[in-house]
Amino acid sequence: MSAPGFLRRLAAILYDLLLLLALLFVATALLLPLNAGEAFTTHQFFYPLYLLIISFLFYAWFWTHGGQTLGLRAWKIKVLTFDLKPISWKQALFRFAGAILSWGVFGLGFFWILIDKNHRSWHDNLSKTALFFDDKKHTSLIS
Repeated sequence: MSAPGFLRRLAAILYDLLLLLALLFVATALLLPLNAGEAFTTHQFFYPLYLLIISFLFYAWFWTHGGQTLGLRAWKIKVLTFDLKPISWKQALFRFAGAILSWGVFGLGFFWILIDKNHRSWHDNLSKTALFFDDKKHTSLIS
């Protein structure tokens, strides 16, 4: 399997970001009744932690169950270990934390794929996982 290109990865990220934002809106709506319908304040540290956990569960569940979020599936990309095996929850945690770090320094960890010989980001290397172009042929039901 080959590594997907930069623009394909970016498109999958943007696709998944839209899905994640919708999920976070729903997660917030579910939590608002517990906060008397009021907006969350900066003194309520549990709210950002809650959203972080929801975000992790979104990505990690898809990564560990088939290796593809909906964005990755749409762009025919899979997350696998370096030896092309499904990733574990521990690797998903390292990948998620590493992605936060990668984007937290102005995206340098993500843009690293442009200079890395294996086209891997910081979070790929940290979690010992990578994105691969899923070039398997799909058979049609109508043959």
